[in-house]
Amino acid sequence: MDAQPDNTRSSAQPLAELPQRLHHQAFCVRDQEVNRRFIEDILGIPLAATWCERTFRSEVGREVDYCHTFYEFADGGALAFFQFADEEAWQKNRAIFQEVGGSLHSAFKATQKTFDELKARCDAAGVPVRVIDHGYCVSMYLKTPDDIRLEFTVDAPEAQQISAMRRKDAHSELARWLSGDHRTNNNERPH
Repeated sequence: MDAQPDNTRSSAQPLAELPQRLHHQAFCVRDQEVNRRFIEDILGIPLAATWCERTFRSEVGREVDYCHTFYEFADGGALAFFQFADEEAWQKNRAIFQEVGGSLHSAFKATQKTFDELKARCDAAGVPVRVIDHGYCVSMYLKTPDDIRLEFTVDAPEAQQISAMRRKDAHSELARWLSGDHRTNNNERPH
C-alpha cells in the first residue's frame, strides 16, 4: 500500500524562531505568605523575586496595589503569584476551578531525583498527591493552598523517540479524533 500524503497538516508557517522557554506562569493567590510556605518551605522551590506595584486594573476601574512573587526553576522560568490588596480585584482575578477533574494545570519537567524529593516533601507535609504513569512520562499531581493544580513529570527513558513519533502524526491523529474515531493511540501507557 502506498503511503498517503498527510493532507491534515496546517498550512500556517511556524515562527522562524520558537519561544525559548516558559518565562513564568502566574496565578492569583489570597495570601502570599501561605503560598510562600507551600511553594518554598514544602516543595523547596525558592522565592527569587518580589515586586510590589500599583497599576490600573480595568476590571475594577481603578488603580490597585499588588504583590507579585516569582519562584525560580532551573532553566530560569518561574511560577509567579499575585496578591491584590483589594478584595474586588482578588475576586475578579482569582482562578475558579472545578471541584472534580483537574484538566487545567501547570506541568513542570523534573529529574527522577527531584520528583522523588517532591513526593517525600509532600508526604511529610500531608499534601495529597496523585501519581500516574502515562507511558511517555510519570506525573505527580498536587494542589496549592489556593487549589492551583501543579504537575511534576519525569520523562520516560525513550521520550525522544516517542516525541518524534507523535510529531510525525500529530495532525493526522488530531483529524482522526475530531472525525469521531476516539481509539487510543497511547500504547506506551501501562494497562
